[in-house]
Amino acid sequence: MIKRFLAYYKPHKKLFFIDMFCAFLVAAMDLVFPMLTNFLLKDAIPNKNLRAIIIFTAVLAGLYVIKLIANYVVDYWGHVMGVRLQYDMRKEVFAHLQTLPFSYFDDNKTGTIMSRIVNDLMDISELAHHGPEDVFISIVTLIGSFILLCTINIKLTLIVFACIPLIIIFAMSKRVKMSKAFYDVRKKVAVVNTKLENSISGIRVSKSFTNEEFEMDKFDEGNSEFKESRSYAYKYMAEFMSGMRFFVDMLNVVVLGFGGYFVYNGSLGVVDLATYFLYIAYFMNPIRRLTSFVEQYQSGMSGFKRFIELMDTKSDIVDSENAKDIENIKGEIQFNNATFKYSDSTEIISNINLDIEAGKTLALVGPSGGGKTTICNLIPRFYELTSGKITIDGNDIKEITIKSLRKNIGVVQQDVFLFTGSIKDNILYGDPEATDEQVVEAAINANIHDFIMSLPDGYDTYVGERGVKLSGGQKQRISIARVFLKNPPILILDEATSALDNASELVIQKSLEALSKGRTTIVVAHRLSTVKNADEIVVITSDGILERGNHKELIENNSMYAKLYNSQFNGFMRDIAE
Repeated sequence: MIKRFLAYYKPHKKLFFIDMFCAFLVAAMDLVFPMLTNFLLKDAIPNKNLRAIIIFTAVLAGLYVIKLIANYVVDYWGHVMGVRLQYDMRKEVFAHLQTLPFSYFDDNKTGTIMSRIVNDLMDISELAHHGPEDVFISIVTLIGSFILLCTINIKLTLIVFACIPLIIIFAMSKRVKMSKAFYDVRKKVAVVNTKLENSISGIRVSKSFTNEEFEMDKFDEGNSEFKESRSYAYKYMAEFMSGMRFFVDMLNVVVLGFGGYFVYNGSLGVVDLATYFLYIAYFMNPIRRLTSFVEQYQSGMSGFKRFIELMDTKSDIVDSENAKDIENIKGEIQFNNATFKYSDSTEIISNINLDIEAGKTLALVGPSGGGKTTICNLIPRFYELTSGKITIDGNDIKEITIKSLRKNIGVVQQDVFLFTGSIKDNILYGDPEATDEQVVEAAINANIHDFIMSLPDGYDTYVGERGVKLSGGQKQRISIARVFLKNPPILILDEATSALDNASELVIQKSLEALSKGRTTIVVAHRLSTVKNADEIVVITSDGILERGNHKELIENNSMYAKLYNSQFNGFMRDIAE
């Protein structure tokens, strides 16, 4: 995992080495001051050598100017490097998310995914910058301090450094517990984000049911778990940090005790002991940096571990080695013994055989749970068949590149989703390179242009999050305009008019019928009046295909379709009478 982490530095290695060089200068400057102080106290000041005092003071001032510049580079460009690594990772993980199938998002909560992209990468960025820098400075300072302290008194230096293994043993004993605790914190943060995202998205539902207190209780449950988890992590961090500070204090005691003894027996001068204390003060800085690094490492690497888990999640829907782009699609679709089931569930469809002629309209009707929407989702490979085959113009869809396949299919789903932005932005989603004239034409075909022009900002009107500022029918017509703009050879209309009132539905139905001409169209509908003109109607239940034919034939069969249609027609007539 560390090897994979270090690989992200490669595109920024120039900036990395500049940062490390400046970090080296900072560490070196800290080592120079005690030695200059030692010289001044032992030689220049007692001998009243004013020239040496001025020269060394000027040199020291110059070195500190260099240190100022080096610190600026470390503090600014070092953080910039961390941000760039974070940018690369976030870009990579978002691109990877685009490749994952619907099934991944069925099983993983939005808040959890967001936490991995936002919170985890923030800590990874901090580790990416401070981690190598702190370790490098610590190593340089420790080695430099050891060498220079040995020139003062080898025995005292060895005694001090003999304490380091104890510090390392203590740090490692706490590291495992800290790692587990901070990893648990990551998971709890994801839970809180999930509950928060879910509650905010459903705020209108909770208010309409006056369930604000219920939502508070649900959120507080996750928030309390996070609080406990974070407190648990801080407990181990406190044990670690306070223990390290104790060792630092004890090192001062060791220097004072043994240094005082060496002064007593004449093997160490008073000035040398004072210089030694200065070095010990600098000697503490790398230890403090290492303690901070351990904390950053636990937090950052636990986030990186979760990042890697997401990046290692592979899609089961990918282009085959021989996949090719498909052009000039006529739209003949065939299902050959198609079977599908979600993981660890019963089969949704089993051995379905369907032939849809190019340019024809096929309607899928029947009770909920029969697999109508599933059939629609299988054609663009939103889900992968368990067994069997689907072909378009005789080409197995698995042998067509996913991008080419989906580019030639237009989908209007029952659950309309509008992106935050303007009406124009949402229509342009059908073809981002379309002109304003084409956008207007698509809106006219979807019978939404007049409404848009009645708004103060017209096509630049802000729709709100998920289109909350628009009615259900208006959102549905904008989604239909997107498909008009895309102009694909294959249309899938999954309850495309379900959110419309009867009057609007009739208007849109005419637009959809015009759009369907010359295109292969698959319609899923519960309102059977909307599919009367379909070339073929297929009645699907949980047992498979029950009957098929055109409207007239199915009415004459007097089976399930006829009963469903007559029931809806009689209900409609009663509504008119009332």
